[in-house]
Amino acid sequence: MLKNTVALVTGGASGLGRGTVQRFVKQGAKVVIADLPSSKGQELADELRGQAVFAPTDVTSTEDVTNALKLAKDKFGKLTSVVNAAGIAVAFKTYNFNKNEPHHLDDFVKVITVNTIGTFNVIRLAAGLIGENTPNEDGERGVIINTASVAAFDGQVGQAAYSASKGGIVGMTLPIARDLSKHGIRVVTIAPGLFDTPLLQALPDKVRNFLSKTIPFPQRLGKPDEYAQLAQHIIENPLLNGETIRLDGALRMPA
Repeated sequence: MLKNTVALVTGGASGLGRGTVQRFVKQGAKVVIADLPSSKGQELADELRGQAVFAPTDVTSTEDVTNALKLAKDKFGKLTSVVNAAGIAVAFKTYNFNKNEPHHLDDFVKVITVNTIGTFNVIRLAAGLIGENTPNEDGERGVIINTASVAAFDGQVGQAAYSASKGGIVGMTLPIARDLSKHGIRVVTIAPGLFDTPLLQALPDKVRNFLSKTIPFPQRLGKPDEYAQLAQHIIENPLLNGETIRLDGALRMPA
């Protein structure tokens, strides 16, 4: 149970973030749903009837993230956990020889900015608020959970920007965990495989079925609640720290 948990979930209005918000609330947590103003964050908060509030948030904005953290403090009195689930993806080859066109630099920069820098922006600002908590018997004050991807380890053709952005999240997990350990804050990253999120739901059934067959076992797309279940376990298991956990059914992405 997460009855003493107050969590900030970025990207909380859809996909893995939404699944996390829903599970956490069912487990007794209070949640701040941080997502873009155009998202369905307010609609989700309304459904959860006081257990969650919506904070319109661009994770790359210091002002937006600061306001989301203030909302957590004002509404629920504290912040104990963060789940960084906000992210974007593009698919372009480094150089398209058929079109004689290089990868657009603006697209590469945007993906790095949202996924890597946005994640760090939330971490650096949230750490201060979590650090205000009274430590438990282990000296723990809170937990920060990030979202990478299996693409950080075996990215496919066209995933240079996305893989780089998720590799950056993996790379900063241990040093930030070491840094914040002095203040009783754990940092863990989840690297999901293929999940049944809006991105994949937009694909034709034939493509979705093909992708499912590439997963050794279970041979299906992951469910957002399974991601959320791992996030909950990370919060509940005090020895998990400084690690990136693959959640992928033994998937290894082909070239």
